[in-house]
Amino acid sequence: MALNIVWIAFFVIAFAIAIIKCIFLGDTEIFKTLTDGIFDSATTSVTQVAFPLAGTMIFFLGIMNIAEQAGAIRRLAKILNPFMKRLFPEVPENHPAMGEMVMNFSANMLGLDNAATPFGLKAMESLQELNPEKETASNSQIMFLVLHTSGLTLIPLSIIAYRLAAGSHEAASIFIPCVLGTVFTTIMAILITGIKQKLKWDFVLVGWLAGIFSLIVALLLGINNLSIANRELFSKITGSLVLLLVVVLIIVAGAVKKVSVFDAFIDGAKNGWTVIIKIIPYLVAMLVGIRVFRDCGALGYITDGIGYLVHTMGFNTDFVPSLPVAIMKPFSGSGARGLMIDTMQTYGADSFVGKLACTFNGSADTTFYIIALYFGSVGIKKVRYAVWVGLAADILGVIGAIAIGYIFFK
Repeated sequence: MALNIVWIAFFVIAFAIAIIKCIFLGDTEIFKTLTDGIFDSATTSVTQVAFPLAGTMIFFLGIMNIAEQAGAIRRLAKILNPFMKRLFPEVPENHPAMGEMVMNFSANMLGLDNAATPFGLKAMESLQELNPEKETASNSQIMFLVLHTSGLTLIPLSIIAYRLAAGSHEAASIFIPCVLGTVFTTIMAILITGIKQKLKWDFVLVGWLAGIFSLIVALLLGINNLSIANRELFSKITGSLVLLLVVVLIIVAGAVKKVSVFDAFIDGAKNGWTVIIKIIPYLVAMLVGIRVFRDCGALGYITDGIGYLVHTMGFNTDFVPSLPVAIMKPFSGSGARGLMIDTMQTYGADSFVGKLACTFNGSADTTFYIIALYFGSVGIKKVRYAVWVGLAADILGVIGAIAIGYIFFK
């Protein structure tokens, strides 16, 4: 229901703004801009989003099948079971979905979006097998989705690369702020969703959360002691190295367990194309709606409104020019990336606004895109409270990122 309302609102708001612009501002090109955007985004959502994802999907679903047959997923689920079963009480102990979700979270933390998606879709499929109401999202599916949309990333490699391309002399300066921002957003996601689902906040759950947070802080402190050049080198090497290591270890584990590795890969990979075909309608619907909403200029009006309110309340408004990135991020990753690059070009990559825009981009993930992709892959039509808890975590994450930005960059 919530997703349905949001999607309708994209088009209705865009059309209303277009009418106002045409009649009162004399913008005779606005309707052409919107219709051109519809055709362009409908095409690119298939050719530049779905199809390029197919190869990655096919490969990693094949690797996942090897891992399952070798018992690696079950072992991973068993190790993390005390923590995971408290976040996902509906999932049986040591269920494969536990390990698959961990693989997804791990790939995200390393900044490996392309690898994270196949793992996540496989996890959603496993959770769907446990779901008694196939068209309605279960609590476990919503918790998984919200954790994924919080965008927990420990290595913001792509953002550092874009900062270097924009001429930054301190490209890695956003490393720690980005990680702190995404950790804060993830904690807010767990709290909001956990309260809604009435999770049992016992010593084990709180202890695991505190332990994970402490580990991340220790890692950040260690990285902070490195030189800027070494931080960039660490970011560049670590994610890809770990991913390659995981792939090799899974293949070797399969061979050791006497799994027919190549046949297992092919059997798992066959599902990749089926998943892509299934998610295309959901991607087209969501990305076209987002494009229309963006092209009508609604984001600019929202930013101006927030800036006015902040100024009226007497607060510092230096962060306002970077807000379009934060507002766009839940709707479109490519849109937020484009706005981040534009902000760096306009204000300077090493300016407060430029750095904060990068922090916004690294502190959350594309909520609406992920909802459409993951729920669409298993035929979920009723998303229940997934939209509002995801957006609530995003909003709190933005507030946290602003505070972090003022602490680190002002």
